[in-house]
Amino acid sequence: MRLMAPLRSRGYFSPAADAIGSELDLELTGRHVVHALAPAFCDAASVYLLQRWLLEEQAHMAADPPQIEARRLALRIGSDAAEDWEPLLPVGEVLVFPRETPYARALATGQTQLLDGMDGHTFERLRRTGPEDSGVNALLRSAAFLIVPLRLRGTAVGFIACTRGPDKGPFTRREAVAVESLGARACVALDNARRYERERRTALAIRRSLLPETGQTFEGCRVAHGYRPAGQDNVIGGDWYDVLPRTGRRLGLIVGDAMGHGPESAVAMIQLRTAVRTLATLDTGPTELMRRLDAIAGDTPGASFATCMYAEWDAELRTCTFVGAGHPPPLVRGHGGTAVPVDLATAGLPLGLGPGRYEPTVLYLTEPTLVLLYSDGLVESRASDIDQGISRLSRALDTGADELADPGHPDALSSLCRRLLADSGPDDGRDDRTLLLAELTPGKN
Repeated sequence: MRLMAPLRSRGYFSPAADAIGSELDLELTGRHVVHALAPAFCDAASVYLLQRWLLEEQAHMAADPPQIEARRLALRIGSDAAEDWEPLLPVGEVLVFPRETPYARALATGQTQLLDGMDGHTFERLRRTGPEDSGVNALLRSAAFLIVPLRLRGTAVGFIACTRGPDKGPFTRREAVAVESLGARACVALDNARRYERERRTALAIRRSLLPETGQTFEGCRVAHGYRPAGQDNVIGGDWYDVLPRTGRRLGLIVGDAMGHGPESAVAMIQLRTAVRTLATLDTGPTELMRRLDAIAGDTPGASFATCMYAEWDAELRTCTFVGAGHPPPLVRGHGGTAVPVDLATAGLPLGLGPGRYEPTVLYLTEPTLVLLYSDGLVESRASDIDQGISRLSRALDTGADELADPGHPDALSSLCRRLLADSGPDDGRDDRTLLLAELTPGKN
């Protein structure tokens, strides 16, 4: 940052240079770079990143490859936004640059290329792109080219290209050094953004693999769910939920919470969720399932003190059985009635604390009933205790259920889940928020 201020004072770069690295976003970082350069420093600026670097290919690349493949990350021509040029020079396009081009030469040698005019390869490519476009014609008349390689820890990752029209002087070596300095800082920011996006993609893939399909329908039961991770950047935490078809005409529903945040709680959550799925394939009752899960949690690092609530719907018996392990009580709401917490026989100890005393609470249903399982993130806050939070969630469930435009619509439960999450208060980043909503419809005997 100390370097950029004097460069700007000599009229090189715009204040956008100070924003480079402020966001962990590849495209946004690229835009910051080209906005720093054009139109204050040059008429047109673009950033290209090697496709193999973006795809994180680890195979060794030859020192002088016959061609390189690079993706256009950002573009700015004059004061125009990239969208203005999208039809002709789309951001995200992958181009092939042969060995003889100055772009490939800059990457192979690590040396900045200062040119008096456009190289033949670029000239032909642009001429074919938009032969009748006035903007393209202006680019074809560019009198000066500057190509600065982007290198990170000795490895080529891309390049910055700058052009000037005939009304401006050629690039000087002093200006090239300034862009090299800008590029070095941009390289670090781009690598940070690439790494962050890779971790985020991994987390999203894990999350998608863990989520049951929403809007599922079973015998006498429709299910929907909602999830909001803690904080702004997290996509996976310690909460989990699942829908578990069981033997006979039974269906298991579970919401759990592995203590803490970050990768450790996510790993514990995955292990517990996998264990529940395995246990659900056995012909055991709800209480025995919870006891076995408790034993597994005691032998699983990081899983102790996890809480969960398990509900099992038996369409044949028209019963819903609840067993909890230190988790907030479910809410039930009969047709046209008021949502109330289930009066559990025992709250049960959190998982993994030794032999727990888990007792079932059985409700016999004679009318359509909403059952809501949720994590404590929806009902706990700094401003109120958990009982107040449960009362608030009950009222929100009543209001949302009463105001559904079409309760029988397949998306009605999902819409209600979204509303309950939205009504759960501001996201203060403290905890995940998870809910599993089931509509149980007893059949006739």
